[in-house]
Formats: sequence, structure tokens, C-alpha cells
Amino acid sequence: MTVPDDGLAYPGFADPVHDAQASFRAVLRALARPGALCTVATPPAPPPPLAPASAAVLLTLVDADAPVHLPPPFAGLGPWVAFHTGSTGADIGDAAFVLADEWPDLALLAAGTDEVPEASTTLILQVPALEGGPRLILRGPGIEATQTFAPLGLPADFAARWAANRRLYPRGIDVLLCAGSAVAGLPRSVTVLEAA
Repeated sequence: MTVPDDGLAYPGFADPVHDAQASFRAVLRALARPGALCTVATPPAPPPPLAPASAAVLLTLVDADAPVHLPPPFAGLGPWVAFHTGSTGADIGDAAFVLADEWPDLALLAAGTDEVPEASTTLILQVPALEGGPRLILRGPGIEATQTFAPLGLPADFAARWAANRRLYPRGIDVLLCAGSAVAGLPRSVTVLEAA
């Protein structure tokens, strides 16, 4: 299904101010507590194929000054995103956010610089579920000892791919994983290991 050209068939947040604030707090919690599942306020009917949490993250974080890249199968969402956020979109290397439903080549995304690490891209990764996948062990800031995390939809060699991203620190990509109405964060500062 494609979104109509004007993007009006699918509403944004029912209560834009309060829902965006609630979602922003949930995103901050997700990044502050890596691997924890945080529920976001979601729009009543997000356009397919967006999960409610992915739609909430877009509505909360994307704006005209923080553009998003929408690869297939999300490319048709441009009018909806533009109408609700003011973003006209961006090429993958210039985007503040990239929405994807499979793990991209992180080398294509902006990793920031040592002087300005915050000038990096945040990946919004829509996955089938945030539980029930292969177990990963997370260590690092925001985690008391270790955190077990088992999302579905990550590549089999995810720990190795993440290690390459982690080695760039303080540069690198932060990830928000979205499924249903929940989001989980993987900031670049976290170490990811495969569970034994």
C-alpha cells in the first residue's frame, strides 16, 4: 500500500505536544538504558509499512533541520513525513536519520567527526520484534553489569558488525530499534557480545 500524495490520509499524533513529549522521554530512556524496552506514545493509524513505534520516533525526532532518508520499502512515505515533520528527505550520507527494515552498510551513514561526533546519523531500524531473537549481551554506560537483549531481524554477524561501529567511538552510529509500540536503544558507546 502506498501513502496518498498529500500524506493526509494517515494522522500524526492525536495530541501532538503531549504525545511527542512522551515519545521523546521514551527515546531518551531507551538510549540511557541500552537494551531496555520502552513504550512510546504512538499515532492512531501509522501509514503502512510503518510500525507504530517507528512512526512515533519519526514524528518526535525528524524535522526540517534533521532530515530522514527513506529507502525501500519506506520510500513512499515521503509525503507523510514531509507533511507531519517538515522534512523534505535526504540522501543516505546526508541524513540525520535513516529509517530501514534491514541492517544497512553503516559505512554509508555519517559517523560524525572526533570534533563533532554528534553530527552522525541515527539509524531507526524497524524489526519484527524486540524479543525472541538470538541473545546478545550488552555492556557499557547505562548498564549496571550486563543487559540481555534478543531482538529479531538483526544479521547473524551483528556482534562483529557492531564491534566495527564501536571502534569508531566517539564517532559512530546510534541505533533505535522499533517494533510494535516499543523502542530500544543501542548507543555507539555500548559493547555487544553474542551470548554463550
